[in-house]
Amino acid sequence: MMKTGTTFGLPVLVLGSALGVSAFAQSSTAPTQTTNDQPAATSSSTMNPNDNTTYATGKPLQDQSKEGFWGHMNPFARKKWVKKQTDPINDRLTELDGINAKNANDIKDVDGRAQSGIQKAQNSADAANQVATAAGTQAQNANGIAQGASGHVDSLNTTVKGLDQYHQTTEAEVAFRGGSPILSAAAKKDLDDLAASLTGKQGYILEVEGHSPLGGSAGIQSSERLTEAVKRYLVTEHEIPVYRMHAVALGNAHGQTDDDSKPVRTSSVHVRLMENSLAAQGASPPHDDASSTGAERP
Repeated sequence: MMKTGTTFGLPVLVLGSALGVSAFAQSSTAPTQTTNDQPAATSSSTMNPNDNTTYATGKPLQDQSKEGFWGHMNPFARKKWVKKQTDPINDRLTELDGINAKNANDIKDVDGRAQSGIQKAQNSADAANQVATAAGTQAQNANGIAQGASGHVDSLNTTVKGLDQYHQTTEAEVAFRGGSPILSAAAKKDLDDLAASLTGKQGYILEVEGHSPLGGSAGIQSSERLTEAVKRYLVTEHEIPVYRMHAVALGNAHGQTDDDSKPVRTSSVHVRLMENSLAAQGASPPHDDASSTGAERP
């Protein structure tokens, strides 16, 4: 009885296993087909396979196999079948990586060209700024030179106008007795004092006017002898240049500074020192050994 039961139970177990595997395969195949059909419907509703802008490479992925995941009866996925399904995806990923790399290089190239253009524009702006600064400096220098030249012109104009401007600084009256052209000791002292004041001076002249109480040509000749005597003494004794002395014999006539109401009663020579202030400014003071050594004058 035990043998019969055992023999009968083995076929039942084999038959039940076969039915279970078949049912499991059918149940597993049905959801897979339903899942594969649903994404296909979704893709067809959202993407247009004929539109090249929908995909990165211009073409959608192609289905490489029409069989189920396990094939007809194999409950396990085969390596060849998996590789066949994943190769298009790997190719598409590789292509996308290439596109991304190309886009990155394009962006880098555009950025490099933009930076180069910015640098060139900055260099041009710096060069223009330097040129403008140099031009401004040159303009300032030119303005300074023009102002200096204008100042020199004004100074020269003032100098030219003042060349013939003389003013009297001192004078001396030299008297002669009886119209004789002989200088007395007092007359020589007056001329010596006048000549001493001329030491180291520039830009001066001496106006020498001779007067005589005599009228007519006699008075002119007499006053001429007196002026010649004064000039001769100044030249020989004090080395006064002749070109700095201007003499005139007036006889009994009055000079420009004389009092016309008083007649000429004595023979005399009137000497006036006339200085040009501009010429006097350029004259150096006389060298004084005592002042340079600190010694006191006697």
